[in-house]
Amino acid sequence: MSKEKIVAIVTGTISILLAVVYLVIVQILDFRTEMLPAPLDW
Repeated sequence: MSKEKIVAIVTGTISILLAVVYLVIVQILDFRTEMLPAPLDW
């Protein structure tokens, strides 16, 4: 394989891993607290 293909595969893999880690973190933070509606105080 050429160097360009290897770099493309590595960077693509890293970006997919970062996206998955981000989604897992968001899910963990979302399940920690219950969803409350925004306060209506004016």
